[in-house]
Amino acid sequence: MSSLAITGIGRLVTYEAERAERNDASVVCENGRVVWLGDGPAPEQAGDERIDVGGRCVVPGFVDSHTHLVFAGDRLAEFTARLAGRDYSAGGIATTVGATRAAGRSMLEARAHHLAAEALRGGTTTLEIKSGYGLSVDDERRLLEIAGEITTETTFLGAHVVPHEFAADPDGYVDLVCGPMLDACAPLAAWCDVFCEDGAFDVDHSRAVLDAGAEHGLGLRVHANQLAHGPGVRLGVDVSAASVDHCTFLDDADIDALASAGTVATLLPTVELSTGSPAAPGRALLDAGASVALASDCNPGTSYTSSMPLVIALACRHYRMTPDEALRAATLGGARALRRDDVGHLRVGARADLVVLDAPEPGYLAYRPGMPLVHLVVRGGASVDRRGSGPLTRPPSKALRHGDRPVGGKASGAEEASS
Repeated sequence: MSSLAITGIGRLVTYEAERAERNDASVVCENGRVVWLGDGPAPEQAGDERIDVGGRCVVPGFVDSHTHLVFAGDRLAEFTARLAGRDYSAGGIATTVGATRAAGRSMLEARAHHLAAEALRGGTTTLEIKSGYGLSVDDERRLLEIAGEITTETTFLGAHVVPHEFAADPDGYVDLVCGPMLDACAPLAAWCDVFCEDGAFDVDHSRAVLDAGAEHGLGLRVHANQLAHGPGVRLGVDVSAASVDHCTFLDDADIDALASAGTVATLLPTVELSTGSPAAPGRALLDAGASVALASDCNPGTSYTSSMPLVIALACRHYRMTPDEALRAATLGGARALRRDDVGHLRVGARADLVVLDAPEPGYLAYRPGMPLVHLVVRGGASVDRRGSGPLTRPPSKALRHGDRPVGGKASGAEEASS
């Protein structure tokens, strides 16, 4: 495979152990990996192709560790009603489930691939995708098959809400999720998730789903503490979940538990923007020493955006994160939430995923919110075209998906609810 040298970098964010940034730097990519980085120009013999970025800054590709990209329909009416003063509670998911069940596979594939390409244009080079809008054995399996066309970071979320046909028998639905549904879906998933919240699944049902997911060899994630304070965070820590996501309503004990555990707190500021919810205690989590990730939660109900630059800008404003803290959470933090050590940073041996910003400093992501600052995206060592649909200059050795691990890697193992 040919190699690529990125030169003329004014500021390079690497998150190397010994130094987080370099000035006047270059990066060399080969076979999908970073093979050299350093100050000054790249070695003359490096790079079959050389791109001089003219003093722009370069950051690791964004790692979006929480999305729901496979769905049909929209929920504009629900969003508009919230703008008129209706509170968000745990019912609109049923609208998306109905539309998704009725949709043909080709439409679902087209929508999901469009959103994934949109995310890639915005600098997201690693992407997690959940199921959760099918809520039947066949529909959940179908959603995971489509998600797997895009990423290896696929999450089974059969326990999103209890569907209407099981409204009078939630125990029966949990039995279905833990039995036939997981049997059908686990081979297509890397992760198992549950929405532990009043109006969705109580702590006992949530634990049963997570235990069943672990028995099927899946890594664990938890939606928790979005709508009110509850037991979800403590449950996530107790089962050693990779991440607990939302974390809007936390008490001091929750924060201490997350800080002392290996569980990442994944914060979703665009959800709070869309729903008018209070801001999660991002500053308190960081000050306590918790590991924090930022993600988009791209979904039709509560966060219909894939823009990680917007997520970073909102985190600085609403969580009182510094621009560097927010960028770390959107790259290295997301990688930790997926238990990945090959993405979220730029070091020799890492996957060659990077974003060239049309700015001299990464802080411009927060300083100029909403502006199109992504100048160039490189994923797996290949520059991506402006449609976000493939390599700009040459194909990689194989078609990369958003969550692909390096060769030899393997996956880690409320009707109106969260999304």
